[in-house]
Amino acid sequence: MSTTFQLDTSTSRANPTPQPMRRLTVPKIRERKVDGVTTEPLVMLTAYTARQAQLLDPHCDLLLVGDSLGQVIYGLPSTIPVTMEMMANHAAAVVRGSYHSVVVVDMPFGSYEASPEDAFDSAARLLKESGAAAVKLEGGEAMAETVEFLVNRGIPVMGHVGLTPQAVNVLGGYAARGRSDAEADKIVGDAKALEAAGAFAIVVEGVVEPIAIAVTEAVSCPTIGIGASARCDGQVLVVDDMLGMFERVPRFVKKYENLAETISETAARYASEVRDRSFPGPDQLYQPK
Repeated sequence: MSTTFQLDTSTSRANPTPQPMRRLTVPKIRERKVDGVTTEPLVMLTAYTARQAQLLDPHCDLLLVGDSLGQVIYGLPSTIPVTMEMMANHAAAVVRGSYHSVVVVDMPFGSYEASPEDAFDSAARLLKESGAAAVKLEGGEAMAETVEFLVNRGIPVMGHVGLTPQAVNVLGGYAARGRSDAEADKIVGDAKALEAAGAFAIVVEGVVEPIAIAVTEAVSCPTIGIGASARCDGQVLVVDDMLGMFERVPRFVKKYENLAETISETAARYASEVRDRSFPGPDQLYQPK
């Protein structure tokens, strides 16, 4: 379904006026994998603002308000300092800007690990303040009890195994996971535990490809790969990486555009026109009637 835009004269910004459409739901996402097969892979990208959501929504099945916003929006060194307020505010913006995709919001570090009860309080706050449909949390078997607790109380949960950025201090870096037999077995076991606990989908990040395939074959819920395998049931990327907003990106990123260069060149043209007084020109000025 397409989205048309009309000019909001009160703000002079394009606000979406959608064609009649129904937002996808968590059960519909879960149902895309039938008897271990997902015929049409799930498309997920991160989004952090209403305008990003407007542009990405028609092309995606899910929009993830990732705690990666700590790095790509706030310039933080990792996702660890991200707060509940950041996640709730950006998730609300993405919900306002979208009409089709299931919006999933990351639970920030420290908001869910202590106990299932703490996790419920945090997840309920995120969903109430943002209008998002589901939360995502990192961790495998150790978080299965929490996932089950949330799902049984009406909160859909997306899991996340393999390279878990919130655990970077324990892992010692962002290297690919699953190279040893023991680690590979743990990743598959973690995914199975999350599925059994009720996760409707599982992100598989930064693992060697055979393990991503093994996870996808081992669970009945969809897997969403990032640095994993094309044989996962879907894919996700950080939108700023995919659009080429940063010079340095992880190996698993494909840059579909180079917006950083475009923005820099455009800003340089603007600066030049301001300095030579060719901007603003007649088309941008108001004259007496």
